[in-house]
Amino acid sequence: MNKKKIVVFALCLAVLLAVQIKFVQPLLLNIAASDLFLVESKDEANAMPISNDMTAMAYAHCNNYIKNELGEDKSVSFTGQATNAWSLGNYEYIVNADAEISGKDAPGEIHHYVCRIQYNEGDDVSGAANFDNWSVVGMTGIE
Repeated sequence: MNKKKIVVFALCLAVLLAVQIKFVQPLLLNIAASDLFLVESKDEANAMPISNDMTAMAYAHCNNYIKNELGEDKSVSFTGQATNAWSLGNYEYIVNADAEISGKDAPGEIHHYVCRIQYNEGDDVSGAANFDNWSVVGMTGIE
């Protein structure tokens, strides 16, 4: 009886593996290769740091986000422009910059931060100045 169970288990395992290899895996590969996940926009990704109107807006909105998160008890000053900014495509940006943060009784301290931000209105950049049209995806370097 033990040998029958082992043989049945091995046959079921072989059938399951064959179904995955012959049917499931090709189906998933066809879906991944299709245009299902393709996002078409005028903003293309760039591996090199860039500086344009949209990266400047992204930098300004990241700074506003930091000011709002820190509140009234800390003062923040930012440099005139970001150290680096990258476009990830589809109006998503990574901004690397410095901020000097000081408390009421504490001296100013330089923080290097990275902000990942997304413009939500797609190719219609007329609303880029409005903070409500942006989403901060992540922030590091500032507690």
